[in-house]
Amino acid sequence: MKFEACKGLSHVLPLPHQRYSLALVWLLWLALVVSMPAHVLAQDESSTAMSAPQGLPPIDDAAAIRVPADLNRVQFYLITVDVGNHLWDNFGHTALRMVDENAGTDIVFNWGLFDTSVGLLRFGANFARGVMEYQLGVSPPHWELSRYQGEARSVWQDRLVLTNPQKRQLYQRLSWNLRPENINYDYDYFFDNCTTRVRDYLDEALSGTLAERSQLRVQNTFRDEVQSHYANLPLIALSLDVLMNGRIDRQMSQWEQMFLPASLRQHLNSLGLLADGEMLAQFTPPADGPNPYLAVIVLLIPLILLIISVRKASIASFSSQPGFTLRAPALSYRVLGLIALAICLFSGVYGSMMVLGWMFSAHLDIHANINLLLFWPTDLLGLVVASRWLLMGKAPAVSRGRSQFIMLYMVLHVIAAVVYVLMGLTGLSAQDTTSLIVFVVPVLIVFALLVSVAGVRPVRSLRFT
Repeated sequence: MKFEACKGLSHVLPLPHQRYSLALVWLLWLALVVSMPAHVLAQDESSTAMSAPQGLPPIDDAAAIRVPADLNRVQFYLITVDVGNHLWDNFGHTALRMVDENAGTDIVFNWGLFDTSVGLLRFGANFARGVMEYQLGVSPPHWELSRYQGEARSVWQDRLVLTNPQKRQLYQRLSWNLRPENINYDYDYFFDNCTTRVRDYLDEALSGTLAERSQLRVQNTFRDEVQSHYANLPLIALSLDVLMNGRIDRQMSQWEQMFLPASLRQHLNSLGLLADGEMLAQFTPPADGPNPYLAVIVLLIPLILLIISVRKASIASFSSQPGFTLRAPALSYRVLGLIALAICLFSGVYGSMMVLGWMFSAHLDIHANINLLLFWPTDLLGLVVASRWLLMGKAPAVSRGRSQFIMLYMVLHVIAAVVYVLMGLTGLSAQDTTSLIVFVVPVLIVFALLVSVAGVRPVRSLRFT
C-alpha cells in the first residue's frame, strides 16, 4: 500500500485566470444592473417629481352638499403633532379641526387611520409589499388630544386664515372625503400621507397659490429628513439608510418638504396663512440616540489587532499545509467569531431584504439598490463558520477546495467594495453612499482580508492506492 499527496501543497493557492475574469464580469454586470435603474429612477423623479398638485378628484354633486349658512361662524384649525418614539410616528402627524358654531359641532379630521383587524402580521406583510390602505376618520378634539398626551407628544393648534369662499371649498372637499366610497386612500410616506392630504386640500381652497409659492428647492434631501427624524431610533435609522435607494437622494422642493407636519406648519405660517397659534400640549421630544455608524466603525479596532496577530502556522501533520493563523488562537478566534456573527447576520439580512424587496415589494425606494454590492444574502452562510470560530477557538480545518472557495468569495467581496467606492466617488450612482463608504466599507474589507488569510486551516487530501 502506498499513498501520495495531491498536488499543490502551498497554502497560497493560485486561482485560475478564468475565475478572476468571470468574477470581474459578474461584478461589473451587477454594478450596472444595480446602479443604472437607481440612477434612471432618481433622474426621472427629479423631472417628474410632485412639485405641484397632481389634481384632486372632482367633487361630484358639490351643489348637493349643504354648506353652513354663515361661514363667518365656521373656523378651521391646523393641528400639528410632534414626532413620537415609534417607527410609525417619527415624522409627526397633521389633522384638521373644524368648529361650526351654526350646528354646534367641533370635530377633528384625521387621515392617519389604518385597519389592523386583519392582524398585525398580515398588516406588516402588506406594508412591506407596498399595500398600504389608510383612511379618514373623525373624532372629538378632546379624544385626539388625550391620545397624544398619553403618547407624550406636543400638540400645536393654529387657526387657518381663509376667506368664506375658501372655507366653502374646503368644507365641500371634506364632506366629499367623508363619503364611504372616498374614505380610503393609498398611503405613501412621502407623497400621500396625513399631512399631504391637508396640504393638497388647502391648496385647492387657495386656488393653487400654495403650490405656486412653494416651488423653491430646499437643501435637504428625502434621505436627510429620514435620518433626522429617526435619529432617536439608531437601528431603524441605519436600516433605512441601507435599504433605501437613490430615489430619495435629491433635493426637495418646499412643496415636497411639506410631507412633514412641522414643515407644513412652518411654511403656512411664513405665508401668513396661520393665526392665533397655541400649544395644546407640551412634552420633551425624544432624544437622539448614538450614531449607529460609530458602532460599526468601532469594529475596526479588534479587526486591526487581529490582523497584527497573524503569524505563520506550523505544519502539524502530513495533512497540514503551510498557512497562517492567529496568535492566542483560543481568544483571537472567539473574538473573530463574535465579529463575524454580527457582520454575517447584518450583511445577509440586509442583502436578503433588498433582494426580496426588489422582487416582491411595490416600494420603489428599495428597488435597484447599489448597496447590494456590499451586503449579500449569501453572507448568512458565514454564520456557520463564525459559530465554529466562536465555539472551537481555532481555525476550522477544511479541504483545499473549500479553502480556495472561501478565498475567492472574500476576494469578490473586496472587489465589490472597491467598485462600490468608485461608483460612489465618481457619481456613477445617484445614491448617497457617503456614510457607508466612510464607516462600513473599511470594516468589510479588513474583515474579508483577515478571513482570506487566516480564517480557515487548509488540509491536503490524501489518496491511498
